[in-house]
Amino acid sequence: MITIGIDPHKSSLTAVAIDASGHPIGQRRFAVNSGTFRQLTSWAEAWPQRRYAVEGANGLGRGIAQQLAAAGEHVHDVPATLSMRARLLTTGGGRKSDSADALSVAHVALYRHDLKVVTPEDQTTILRLLSERRDDLAHERARILNRLHALLRELIAGGAATGLSADKAAALLRTVRPATATQALRRDLARDLLADLRRIDQRLKDNETQTRDALAATGSTLTNIHGVGVVLAAKILGHVDDVTRFRTADHFASYTGTAPLDASSGDQVRHRLNTGGNRQLNAALHTIAVCQARDPGPGRVYYQRKLAEGKTPAEARRALKRRLSNVIYRRIRKDQQRAADNVA
Repeated sequence: MITIGIDPHKSSLTAVAIDASGHPIGQRRFAVNSGTFRQLTSWAEAWPQRRYAVEGANGLGRGIAQQLAAAGEHVHDVPATLSMRARLLTTGGGRKSDSADALSVAHVALYRHDLKVVTPEDQTTILRLLSERRDDLAHERARILNRLHALLRELIAGGAATGLSADKAAALLRTVRPATATQALRRDLARDLLADLRRIDQRLKDNETQTRDALAATGSTLTNIHGVGVVLAAKILGHVDDVTRFRTADHFASYTGTAPLDASSGDQVRHRLNTGGNRQLNAALHTIAVCQARDPGPGRVYYQRKLAEGKTPAEARRALKRRLSNVIYRRIRKDQQRAADNVA
């Protein structure tokens, strides 16, 4: 089996082929254009038994990785951190070049058997795109609200109360009677921001409608879990992708950053907080944990039991997040198994 490592860039990609022992047997650089895929596959035809490893298949390498996967090629996603470590461990002082990077990518794929397999984009990709778009809109809305709040503070004695909305801002602006040209300009700018705020609010509503339809198409039952709404379910499914790539619930918890890290040494056994993992999934689990710790139900019972054991609120909440990671993992696996049975 030949492994072809690919180091992608915006304007070019470099491919290096290695044999089963890790020795380079071919190398080529391709310009990124409409013919890149055809040129790459034509070059790779020299090795019928082959597989590809693409660095950052969800980033710069997404285009070529998806084209290869759609063509039925076996493609692995190699994180940039792994290829960097592989390059630093080679002889040569960790010198960096496109060919050296592509060789490191191939070596990682050769010796690591737990890499994510790239699959053609499906409904989970749609959910992730919608989720990311919602995050962008929410950040833009917060920026507009902050600026509008600042202008209203300068126009109205006492400013505006917290929890400002488009309707509340419009009502406040109707009371403004500018006495100077400067105040008149502030009012006009506030009206422009109000129009932007209404536009963003409408786009957020449209995004939620699209997300709800896309989530329904997956047949997911994640929203049956207390604290998981349409938005959080879409974010979780969009980032998890194919849950079968996680062998166990513990593997999944490590990916979500909810499993503590072993920091033992000698006879001392201890663990520390995991600040790695997928931070989007970690944030989603945190939101669910906060909801369940607040509202009556099994989650609150578990949270209170941890408090009774002497844990701080933050520690009890992290323990609940770890338990929720298992619940989410089992639920997604069950949903995907049911969908597979229905297709069969």
